[in-house]
Amino acid sequence: MDLTLIGELLSGLMFLGVIGMLMLGFPVAFTLAGTSIIFGLIGYWISVFDFSNMAALAGKFTGYMTNEVLVAVPLFIFMGVMLERSNIAEQLLSTMGKLFGNMRGGLGISVIVVGALLAASTGVVGATVVTMGLISLPAMMRAGYDPKLACGTICASGTLGQIIPPSTVLIFMGDMIAGMHSQAQMSLGNFAPSAVSVGDLFAGAFIPGLLLVCIYIGYVVFKAVTDPDSCPATPVSEEDRKNLLREVFVALIPPLLLILAVLGSILGGVATPTEASSVGAVGATVLALIRGRLNFEIIRHTALSTAKITSMIFIILFGASVFSVVFRQMGGDDLVHEFLTNIPGGATGAMIAVMLTMFVLGFILDTFEIIFIVLPITAPTLLLLGVDPIWLGVMIGVNLQTSFLTPPFGFALFYLRGVAPATISTMQIYKGVIPFVLLQIVAIVLLFIFPELVTWLPSKLF
Repeated sequence: MDLTLIGELLSGLMFLGVIGMLMLGFPVAFTLAGTSIIFGLIGYWISVFDFSNMAALAGKFTGYMTNEVLVAVPLFIFMGVMLERSNIAEQLLSTMGKLFGNMRGGLGISVIVVGALLAASTGVVGATVVTMGLISLPAMMRAGYDPKLACGTICASGTLGQIIPPSTVLIFMGDMIAGMHSQAQMSLGNFAPSAVSVGDLFAGAFIPGLLLVCIYIGYVVFKAVTDPDSCPATPVSEEDRKNLLREVFVALIPPLLLILAVLGSILGGVATPTEASSVGAVGATVLALIRGRLNFEIIRHTALSTAKITSMIFIILFGASVFSVVFRQMGGDDLVHEFLTNIPGGATGAMIAVMLTMFVLGFILDTFEIIFIVLPITAPTLLLLGVDPIWLGVMIGVNLQTSFLTPPFGFALFYLRGVAPATISTMQIYKGVIPFVLLQIVAIVLLFIFPELVTWLPSKLF
């Protein structure tokens, strides 16, 4: 049998092997690296893989560690954890609840608005879902909300940090797509450096993020009209009403100023994402100080959490790099390229196939796992087919936001299950997120039909 065909077959089996091992519950980073090395040994034994090619990993790892763009990741994580510890979410939820409480569905709308604000100022999905679950879920239950609607609203709003800048997912995708776009342009004879940056992706994701917020709010309003018993009003006392304007001012101004400092500086071209992330980290620390929440224990907890989350992400990235090298050297990228280019419909058909694949993988894998495994082996072909790199990155970001919500392994579901009272069943949480998953699919379809929703703002800013 032709060795090229054997190598491609082996790379396909390796991909399925990694998915299978992850479904069995083995650690992600070690599964990626370990399975790849085992298949690499098999490939070496049948002469379709040369271990001397693994020397390229040293350059990859060094590149990650010296990449200034990726320095923004731990700084944004630090900002998010520090803000979570400064009780900014609690104050926002309490104030927004009073502001919208007199209308049916008001608490649900409050949760969505606060989720969007926290996404733009923290970007840490787990912390947002847990915080809102602890604070708003009991309030929604006391108000008589349908448990399914309450749980779905909290989970969906908490995952907005996946797509609304500053998102760590967008940082990684922006850096990866920029490199792939440069290689694609060079293969087409254009040797100019890639014009794609993390800032472009942030700008591209801004309108889709707002679109998702509006769609979520529209759904809650729809429920309030068609099923008013599922989201009753929560009347605000006269005493609370008197102090409401001051509370709104105090609760909203600090996070809005931080959002303006971080996102405004990036979108305005004043600072790079790395520079803006340092401003955000300092700003979050100052907010904690102003609120009287800054002490050694808070700093210690924030530093440890930042180190753990950053280490988890980067060790997955290193494991995925091993997978990528072995997969490509055995001809897996040629197999994927041939498959995507032969799909009817050209670039549109290939894009739909990749989106469907990532959506299905979202049921069993985490967002970072999908990005680090699937993006390097599909994006180069899509870019060669003429897919806009900014649109590609944002489409993938919105698509993979569903991976936090889709049973059985949606992490947002686990986060909420951990803090929800025993009276709320796991099945109620699962049923509650289904409408929001469908709403996210609607958003993906709209972005697919109207790509200008993604590309318009970057074209005006950069």
